Amino acid sequence: MTAPAFHVTVHGTPGPQGSKTRNAAGAMYESSAKVKPWREAVKSAALDALAYDEAWQPLAEPVRIDVVFTLRRPKHHYGTGRNAGVLKASAPRFPSGKPDTDKLLRSTQDALKDAGVLRDDSVVTAVFAAKAYVLTGADALSHPGAVIRVWRLNDPSKEPEQ
Repeated sequence: MTAPAFHVTVHGTPGPQGSKTRNAAGAMYESSAKVKPWREAVKSAALDALAYDEAWQPLAEPVRIDVVFTLRRPKHHYGTGRNAGVLKASAPRFPSGKPDTDKLLRSTQDALKDAGVLRDDSVVTAVFAAKAYVLTGADALSHPGAVIRVWRLNDPSKEPEQ
C-alpha cells in the first residue's frame, strides 16, 4: 500500500458534532461540550504536521479518510474492591454506544478543513471509521485520541488497497 497524502495522530477526547440545543434566549449551540476542544486538537495536530510541508495545498480532489477513534473505557467495565482496575469478563470488546461514529467524523472532517488539509469536507468520497477502546487493536492509542489518514483517490497508484 502506498503512503497516505496526510497522516496525523491526535491526542484528546474525541467529541461528536451534530446535535444542537437551544438556550433560553433561542441561540443554538452544540450539545456536546467536547466538540470545541476536539476540533481544536485536530486542527492543532494537523497544522503541526503541515508545518513541515511548505508546498502543501488543501486537497481538492476526491479523497478517502481512514480514522480510528480511541475512547476511554467507562468505569463500569472494571471491577471494584480487590478487582479494581481488572476488566470484567462481561465488558464489551468494542464501543457500541455514544458517541456516534458519524458525529465524530463530522467534527474531525470540519477540523481538517479548518486546518487546510481539505479544501472542503465535500471532497471526501470514501470513509473508513472505527471506534476502539484504549490499547485494544490496530491504531488504538494508549489514551483517547485518533489516528487519521487521508489518501488521494484520483491517482490509482496512490489509492489504498481494500
